[in-house]
Amino acid sequence: MPQRGTLRKFKSVATSNAAIILGRVSIMPQTPHIERHFTASETIRDVVIGMADGLTVPFALAAGLSGATDTTRIIVTAGLAEIAAGSIAMGLGGYLAARSDAEHFVSERAREEREVVEKPDDEAREVAEVFESYGLTPQQSAPIVEALRHNPKAWVDFMMRFELGLEEPDPKRALTSALTIAGSYIGGGFIPLAPYILLSSAARALPISVALTLLALAIFGYVKGRFTGTAPLKSAIQTALIGGIAAAAAFGIARLIS
Repeated sequence: MPQRGTLRKFKSVATSNAAIILGRVSIMPQTPHIERHFTASETIRDVVIGMADGLTVPFALAAGLSGATDTTRIIVTAGLAEIAAGSIAMGLGGYLAARSDAEHFVSERAREEREVVEKPDDEAREVAEVFESYGLTPQQSAPIVEALRHNPKAWVDFMMRFELGLEEPDPKRALTSALTIAGSYIGGGFIPLAPYILLSSAARALPISVALTLLALAIFGYVKGRFTGTAPLKSAIQTALIGGIAAAAAFGIARLIS
């Protein structure tokens, strides 16, 4: 019948078109899935530590001395001395902390390497407990545990990461941390001190120093937020508020002492 033939022809054309479309889809290049994660958290942490202290401590010193003298030369001399001493102390602290982390990692890894040899059953049970904490049953985790027992290095790597929560630190981390913290401290310290370097009157330099310090804290917080993935505006307000409170407290103490 004409209608039945027309229907059959329509189905044939539709089938052909679908095949063509599917064929095109199958040969279209797929967009690769790329995950972008921020991996410089330790560097940002060092910058935050150095910059925050560099902005607040020299500011408090300069502001406190502003109440005792109107000569900026004395304030600049004291401020430069503080920046030098503070950057060295902060950098040394960062170096020692990073070295301590590296030594702790080496010590814990040596202990795990001994335990997988001396107490393999206990270590295997700990691996199973880790998988159970992720919702796997003993039956599901058994093949993985057995595979790890045949690969001691991977076994130790697994225990270091998932049982102890330790990642192998970068061998250059200690020196990098020290230089980053010290450099950030110096960079932050010159911001509140700059008006005293450029002006001869401490009374005129003080309000400019306050404004520059708060602005620098806000900008620093905004940039930090962009890098770490948090809301930049929120980070800017938070950093300026916390840094401002810390600077005000230090300023008040310095004024009381002076």
